[in-house]
Amino acid sequence: MTESSSSYYQVLRVAVTATEKEIKVAYRRAARTAHPDHGGDAAAFRQVTRAYETLIDPIRRKAYDRSYAAGTLRNEDSDTEAHFDAPPAGSRASATVHRQGNIRNTAGDPPMYVPPYEDAPAGEVPLVPLAVASRQVHGMPRKRGIFGAEARIQREMRTVQLLTRQVLPAIPAARLINGLQSPADNSHIDHAVLSGYRLALIGSMLLPKGAYAWDGRTLNHGGRAIAPPQLAHVVRAMQDIFPELNVTGWTVVLNPGGNLHEPVIDNHRRTAGALEAVQVVNAAGMVRGLKEFLAAGPAPNTVNVPVLARLMRGMH
Repeated sequence: MTESSSSYYQVLRVAVTATEKEIKVAYRRAARTAHPDHGGDAAAFRQVTRAYETLIDPIRRKAYDRSYAAGTLRNEDSDTEAHFDAPPAGSRASATVHRQGNIRNTAGDPPMYVPPYEDAPAGEVPLVPLAVASRQVHGMPRKRGIFGAEARIQREMRTVQLLTRQVLPAIPAARLINGLQSPADNSHIDHAVLSGYRLALIGSMLLPKGAYAWDGRTLNHGGRAIAPPQLAHVVRAMQDIFPELNVTGWTVVLNPGGNLHEPVIDNHRRTAGALEAVQVVNAAGMVRGLKEFLAAGPAPNTVNVPVLARLMRGMH
């Protein structure tokens, strides 16, 4: 197992939820095996030591986790492993699509885990325990900063409720991860929904009811221009980190009264043919569009455990 192809969690054979005690025990076990005095390899021993020094230090572990460092990486010089989906235009990922001949949509089927837990080698510790991977919701909005934190938490909680009530029941394999660290800056990604090989990043804003014209840059209403949260650069960064996924962004515009169809978002004034990394929609539009996006991907009933593990590590 080489450093270029394994995460530090895989090196020590611990789950991403491992405690300090579990990391210490795993290190002692791995060090005995890898130490040159016990027939091991010096390079492997250095790798085990680096993994331990990173994961045992809370600050270094947090920085490592929030870098979304990969587990099993593909060989960048090899084209033998096809991507599972066609990423958005402009991404560096391959646009080759390989779909099964079966046209039946599997979005409503029970989850299938990749790799399968039952096929794990004896003694192998999964990156995410099955009991954790089986949950559809991971993490919750937390207080960040002082000013405006309460309003932000309430807005994020409304989005969580919307997703858990309207989207997740229709796609049992979908996994909602809240409060991710942005790989592009020091901000947070409010919500991410993973289903099969598709990932939706979701931000939110709260506006009074009315009709808002979305021109691709701002929402315009009554002579006032309102810029939505900046999410496009985060979508691009996550697409680079997860080239095997199709990553999109969604900004849901919520109404204080709770009407899913308010406010009305008018997209007709956008530039013809414009490609947008982020969709700006009301609650009803997000529910409809997100379900279509996730269900239309290849193997939407799949829980990609290594990707889920990396996303869980990125939670605040």
